[in-house]
Amino acid sequence: MYRLNRFLRQLPAQVLLLAFTLIWSYPFIWIISSSFKSQSEMFLGGINIIPKEPTLDNFVRAWDLANFYQYFFNSVIVTASVVLLVLVITSMAGYALGRGSMPGKKLIMTMLVISMFLPKGFTILPLFELIVGLGFNNTLMGVILAESGPSKIVSILLFVGYFASLPKEMEESATIDGAGYFRMFFSIMLPLSKPILGTVTIFSFIGAWNAFFVPLTFTLSKPSLRTLGVGMYNFFGTNSVDWTGLAAGAVMSVVPIIIVFLFLQRYFIEGLAGSIKG
Repeated sequence: MYRLNRFLRQLPAQVLLLAFTLIWSYPFIWIISSSFKSQSEMFLGGINIIPKEPTLDNFVRAWDLANFYQYFFNSVIVTASVVLLVLVITSMAGYALGRGSMPGKKLIMTMLVISMFLPKGFTILPLFELIVGLGFNNTLMGVILAESGPSKIVSILLFVGYFASLPKEMEESATIDGAGYFRMFFSIMLPLSKPILGTVTIFSFIGAWNAFFVPLTFTLSKPSLRTLGVGMYNFFGTNSVDWTGLAAGAVMSVVPIIIVFLFLQRYFIEGLAGSIKG
């Protein structure tokens, strides 16, 4: 009887939450549904999300004709390299700022926070000049370096908060055992930071995989080096748009993100909670 009364009390809230979930999820479901429809069925089908005659032609067309296989390969190289670079650089910067007592630490933290609010368009010109000066324009290395740079301030701050939350006794014990600065970081602190490593991996992966502005800017003269985000423009013609091909491309693009999130989701909440606590 008690369980029935509790269920009835919670029923209106659960129905409301379910309705909001369906409304929020509908665009995503619609994209998946449209990727299996013909052009005519997509335009004439209204809000119906169940294809009458499911087809895989849109995926084949996107993969072959829209050059998605090349863009997918480029995205894998760029994203994997960006994630690795971001993890190495931001974890070391976060450890130095979160546990160290260097002079000017507050000034550095203030500058990092301020730089978060600068739009990418504001820094793209000096970044472009730097990449050109290094000789990496129109190369995947140029895209990787540009995408790994200024936009990853949040990852540094997450590491700062997480490392600051760890007890000092661990460092003191390691110091007594003779551990130096780098051994302390790589052998003790970094293995303890798996939750925040997972969180930063997810953020970096999503950012690099979906990137559009930076890959477009640094591959203007070499379209074959473009990533999936930029490759979506292949579905836009002069007078028409291949909407079902675009939907199939969007579905193929989002699958790796879902796989990475499902694989690392158990670290995601722990990492955010630990960084906020710090």
